[in-house]
Amino acid sequence: MSAQKKLIIQIPCLNEEDQLPVALAELPRSVPGIDVVEWLIIDDGSTDATVEVARRHGVDHIIKFPQNRGLAAAFQAGLDASLKLGADYVVNTDADNQYDAGAIPDLVAPLVAGVADMVIGDRDVRTVEEFSPIKKQLQLLGSWVVNKASGANVGDTTSGFRAYSRQAALQLTVVSPYTYTIESIIQAGRSRTAIANVPVGTNEKMRESRLFGSTWGYIRRNAGTITRVFAAYEPIKFFGLISAILLTLSAVGYSPYLWDWLVNGQRGGHLQSIIIASILFVGSLQVALVAILADMMRNLRVVSQRTLERVRSLEIELDVPPEHLVADQPFRDKPGKRAQTLAEAVPEVPDQLGADGNGALSNEALTGHPGGRSGFNDSPASAE
Repeated sequence: MSAQKKLIIQIPCLNEEDQLPVALAELPRSVPGIDVVEWLIIDDGSTDATVEVARRHGVDHIIKFPQNRGLAAAFQAGLDASLKLGADYVVNTDADNQYDAGAIPDLVAPLVAGVADMVIGDRDVRTVEEFSPIKKQLQLLGSWVVNKASGANVGDTTSGFRAYSRQAALQLTVVSPYTYTIESIIQAGRSRTAIANVPVGTNEKMRESRLFGSTWGYIRRNAGTITRVFAAYEPIKFFGLISAILLTLSAVGYSPYLWDWLVNGQRGGHLQSIIIASILFVGSLQVALVAILADMMRNLRVVSQRTLERVRSLEIELDVPPEHLVADQPFRDKPGKRAQTLAEAVPEVPDQLGADGNGALSNEALTGHPGGRSGFNDSPASAE
């Protein structure tokens, strides 16, 4: 008998007591190919009754931050919690009911079929009535830039309506304090994650966006995110291009002096251009060194990401509860298994490692030999 497939639909929330009931009313409790569907709310430090509203409307799991940490942190915490709660698939949507929840089965279908590990809901921004003409063009331009940086083919890169397989969720690590949408796509594209696009509809706007105070703020933040993430994932290309530009400008600065020297035989003058060209040349070398160091850091980041993936897997195997899970919410829904605390989930050190009565590891436990001896004869006579 095959194991049941579980889908968790997660919603990051910040002061959504008015919008959340509408969004929850549209969420499905059954999806084709899925045996269990559960809802997860990540309360990002709300000061209103968001948690109480979630409880009243049947939310299965609630993560509550003691203070606001930002959308990206809430999204990442939701993924981590969903994995520890036994999810095989995770769908992320917004609390303001921006996306048509009726498309969730379509989002999950490619994951269930095994043809994709990440599915993004494409709103076709050219048809979204709430977007101004300039915002539509900026969205299209931003998607083109992100696709170039990631090597992926995503139609709506800023869409927060997306689905992940268990493996894709394990591999994803968002470090941006601002938003997860762009960074997660670039990371997935660079790691060769199979990404699919599914057309989705949108609902009438219930409130203004809290991420963008203005069009300029939207451009500035997204441009900064794209630049930073691309520099982190492709440092040789990013810093190499800057180094090449500085080197070219340096050559242009040297050219008047070289022309007079090689053609006219004159070595005097052009002092200002020589100084500027020398500064540019030194800058080019420095940026080239930064490219090498950044590439080494990229390799270390890949190792760290793989290590984090293994740590997550171990936490799941040990049934470590999600952080900030509301106390009265169930941890795992397994037959005959009650909700666990962190102390119950992690094995005790004394039983496993032979700690002494004070909590310190005994010599015998450390060496594996009775009396704490290492097994080697380290007496002076043994040197002969």
